[in-house]
Amino acid sequence: MIEKLNQYEDVRQLKLRSSAAISECGNSFSDLLHSRINSKGNLQFSRHAAERVNERGIEMSDSFLNDLQSAVEKARSKGAKDVVIISERGAFIVNVPNNTVVTTMSGKEMKDNIFTKIDSAVLL
Repeated sequence: MIEKLNQYEDVRQLKLRSSAAISECGNSFSDLLHSRINSKGNLQFSRHAAERVNERGIEMSDSFLNDLQSAVEKARSKGAKDVVIISERGAFIVNVPNNTVVTTMSGKEMKDNIFTKIDSAVLL
């Protein structure tokens, strides 16, 4: 019985330490949660996809990002889960439920490539 009581005390201390660490960062859990929820509407790039954009010199303007977001929303409305969006700048593989670009390739690299694990395609 005493061992269980000690376990509960340790858990409470851990929670207090965790709360203190968050407070030291200047953000409460609530603030972090709200910012995460608000950013869900924006198209995200995985680390891998961001690296590929940089490596391949794919130009990403605000208007093009808006076009990508619109294409993802159209695919979502049709029930797509994983979509390839093909444009003059290249191909973008997007996981629709997570709203995340998983990888990209330039127009030159698309030739003779096979897209797997996708259920939809959108042409921009």
